[in-house]
Amino acid sequence: MRVTEKGQVTIPKELRDALGIGAGTEVEFERRNDAIVVRKAKGSATRGARLVDRMRGRGDVTMTTDEIMALTRAE
Repeated sequence: MRVTEKGQVTIPKELRDALGIGAGTEVEFERRNDAIVVRKAKGSATRGARLVDRMRGRGDVTMTTDEIMALTRAE
């Protein structure tokens, strides 16, 4: 792995997948002697939580939950 001129590196996909690190995930860096430890930031919102926060309050449907359920279960 090479560091770019901007100081960037690519985290291998198998490690990102195993740790649940995706685009937009916040990470922390820690120096341990001559090593750098990268980990998901503590307290950072999950991808699902970020999506819910972004969508909250944007709904414009005037139907009740029961009306929507009746539509999806039309007989």
